[in-house]
Amino acid sequence: MKIGIMGVGGFMGRMIAKQVHQTEGAIIAGGTVLKGSTEEGIEIAKLSGFEGDTPKTTSDAMPVFAEADVVIDFTAPEATVAHAKLAAASGTAFVVGTTGMTTEQEAELAQAAKHIPLVYAPNMSLGVNLLFDLVKKVAAALDESFDIEIVEMHHRRKVDAPSGTALGLGKAAAAGRGVTLEEKGVLSREGVTGPRESGQIGFATLRGGDVVGDHTVIFAGPNERIELTHKAASREIFASGAVRAAIWAAGREPGLYAMPDVLGL
Repeated sequence: MKIGIMGVGGFMGRMIAKQVHQTEGAIIAGGTVLKGSTEEGIEIAKLSGFEGDTPKTTSDAMPVFAEADVVIDFTAPEATVAHAKLAAASGTAFVVGTTGMTTEQEAELAQAAKHIPLVYAPNMSLGVNLLFDLVKKVAAALDESFDIEIVEMHHRRKVDAPSGTALGLGKAAAAGRGVTLEEKGVLSREGVTGPRESGQIGFATLRGGDVVGDHTVIFAGPNERIELTHKAASREIFASGAVRAAIWAAGREPGLYAMPDVLGL
């Protein structure tokens, strides 16, 4: 299985490269970095800190798509959309772990998925995807006397808020209630907001230190509270999930898939 990596010079990109190298039956087909960066033209193994025979990095994505059976992308929304179009044009399976995508950008991914198998997930860990399912079930079981609040914390370098995983949890809760997050979501609060409206799904975002990712969904009801929490101790769970998704996606029929499909949930 030949796996390409968009943004292989980034922290997640390097971890994915290591994971591919450690996965039996998989090899690195190539990887991209920013044009003119100091990482351009360096062997991916050397860049990622392991021993092995790997291609050199490139700023041109086209050769990577031409060589790969499947490409993994953890870059930035605009770049990911551009790469999805290249994947569709080249017939290459595509795995997206990029967060912060707008509704319009997600529609672009769905368009590309008409031509290729495309896995798109705000979080690729097994635990978080189990949490999505649990949140939906609990939200469906409890009425609006239980208020839903989502608290997430990440490292200081994270640029989007709330996190893609937090938004995914909000969508799961909304689906359990038979509503949409667009209707009921309150992504932040400031000033004199007045009493909390029944049925809202609130968010609180924390940033600091080197926290990999903590997410808690709180169901606060009369005289009792239910909390569902996932804490990531290492980004290796995301890299492992991405490679698993890549191996699963290659050779599939075109379509937009999610991690529950990959994991058989």
